[in-house]
Amino acid sequence: MPVTPAALAHAEDLADFVAASPSSYHAAAEVARRLESSGFTRLREEDAWPTQGGRYVVVRDGAAIAWVVPADATSTTPVQIFGAHTDSPGFKLKPQPTTGSRGWLQAAVEVYGGPLLNSWLDRELRLAGRLALADGRVVLADTGALLRLPQLAIHLDRGVNNGLALDKQTETQPVWGLGDATEADILAELASSADVSTSEIRGYDVVVADSARGAVFGKDDAFFASGRLDDLASVHAGVVALEAHDPAAGGPIAVLAAFDHEELGSESRSGAAGPFLEDVLERVYAGLGADGSARRQAYASSWCLSSDVGHSVHPNYAAKHDPVVQPVLGSGPILKINANQRYATDAIGTASWRTWCERAGVATQEFVSNNSVPCGSTIGPITATRLGIRTVDVGIPILSMHSARELAGVSDLHDLTRTAQSFFAG
Repeated sequence: MPVTPAALAHAEDLADFVAASPSSYHAAAEVARRLESSGFTRLREEDAWPTQGGRYVVVRDGAAIAWVVPADATSTTPVQIFGAHTDSPGFKLKPQPTTGSRGWLQAAVEVYGGPLLNSWLDRELRLAGRLALADGRVVLADTGALLRLPQLAIHLDRGVNNGLALDKQTETQPVWGLGDATEADILAELASSADVSTSEIRGYDVVVADSARGAVFGKDDAFFASGRLDDLASVHAGVVALEAHDPAAGGPIAVLAAFDHEELGSESRSGAAGPFLEDVLERVYAGLGADGSARRQAYASSWCLSSDVGHSVHPNYAAKHDPVVQPVLGSGPILKINANQRYATDAIGTASWRTWCERAGVATQEFVSNNSVPCGSTIGPITATRLGIRTVDVGIPILSMHSARELAGVSDLHDLTRTAQSFFAG
């Protein structure tokens, strides 16, 4: 059946969000910008924080945490955490990034995470990230469409349709111009996009991103394709849900935690295995007069909804999936389950997830891996381990996971946001 106008509008808003978020640093900044425009107060970690109820957001590198403290919150008010991540698999710019040969200018890049390498071929790509300047400032840079990884023509590789294996060093260096590499500087392109001079740049964290905008298509507008749906689809859902959350409604403290570096294992100061969320929660509860014991009381009644994409059954590769549990696009968000705790979902979490979905009027599906196919993981088990808060792993089903451009269901995107709103209400 056709998707609703609200779901279509939500998908268009997601397309805007992804376009504004080509790197984790852009995504964290966009989370803060959107929430500030909705009345949230942006805080700095270096400053003292307010103790009264309200709506707040803080950014650490490529991660952002936002929260809504009800006016009647006490030292033992529980917290509802919607967790996601801001990074995606792809490529990162190396030191001495300007290379090239035989009249071509190329960018020296390193593989970031586990991308589907072939999906990056023959696309217009952008460079985006942060620049650290000589005067201590940090600015965001985004070149727009600048690069391309051109595939070797079939005439020069007659066996390519029998299998394509790209060498990660020699065959993934994109072209960005013509000329002599000794006389060019790709950092100048980044500097120009940030309106600074190349000589000011002292350091950078820059990634490659697809430059094409997300698009709705397919019969009855069922599909949405975009770069970085893993996991900006979840970050966006959390932002939209938190924007709508009213502190006057009471209930738990609602938190959006959008971490960086999930694709690398989350072990960084801005990753889920780092101290960022714990630091924020300690300061929030300290403002409510909580000592360590009271905070642990609050945690005992708290929940974390770890939201990340999962696999829809693929019609061309059905044998790769569980033969019975086969989620499909357009049939609702997924509950992710794994016997070996690669996901943190348990029976109590399953029951609670179903309640939040029912209250939102949203259908849900289960996801479990084929026993012969190793299961991935996400921030859920990490967050549960760090904080001891009961955690459920969920998300939306997609195809082409870790591709430069992934495929989701328009209705699922909207339903995840609706369920997040139900979750924040407690």
